[in-house]
Amino acid sequence: MIAEINKNDIINYCETNSNRESDLGNELIKYTYDNEPAPQMISGIQVANILKSFIIAINAKNILEIGMFTGYSALKMAECISNDAFIHTCEIGNNHIETAKKFLKKSHYYKQIKIHEGPALESIKIFEENSFDFCFIDADKNNYINYYRECIKLLRPNGIMILDNMLWGGKVLNPQDKETKTISETAKIINEDKNCFNTMLPIRDGLMLCIKK
Repeated sequence: MIAEINKNDIINYCETNSNRESDLGNELIKYTYDNEPAPQMISGIQVANILKSFIIAINAKNILEIGMFTGYSALKMAECISNDAFIHTCEIGNNHIETAKKFLKKSHYYKQIKIHEGPALESIKIFEENSFDFCFIDADKNNYINYYRECIKLLRPNGIMILDNMLWGGKVLNPQDKETKTISETAKIINEDKNCFNTMLPIRDGLMLCIKK
């Protein structure tokens, strides 16, 4: 008889057999869990490795991030970009921006990361359509529909977008609150968008992978 498999053991096995976390990444994770009231907002190594994999695969040069938090995902994406690539990251929280700057300045990639302070939907108005190769969305869930609709315009054809937290702890199976309903509606809008090839990945809290046609 096969013993019941523990989900955490599977996750640990996957992480053990994947690209390892950097020292600075571990330092930032620890700081976030020690000092932030909601540290689970950090994307984590599973998501980071997925982001890096697609960035490497398409040799992304121009990257947009909606929702920086303490800077972990920006740091991880920067670890795999070429010297002529650039990351634009949007964050509204001053405290998060200060934390991110503190750690990003310790890296070799700080000059390749531009932090846009304030509401992301305002910040991204300066960008041209079809100008980004890769986009990662992990910000306030009530704006997910707006983020998708605006960012898909900014993404070039064959560019890749990933949205985090698309399973929302499984609550999307029976949406009750506003955030969950918005995430569920976002998934429906993406799935019905004929200009996008998409697939939902059950990684961590759910990643929606979109490739613009």
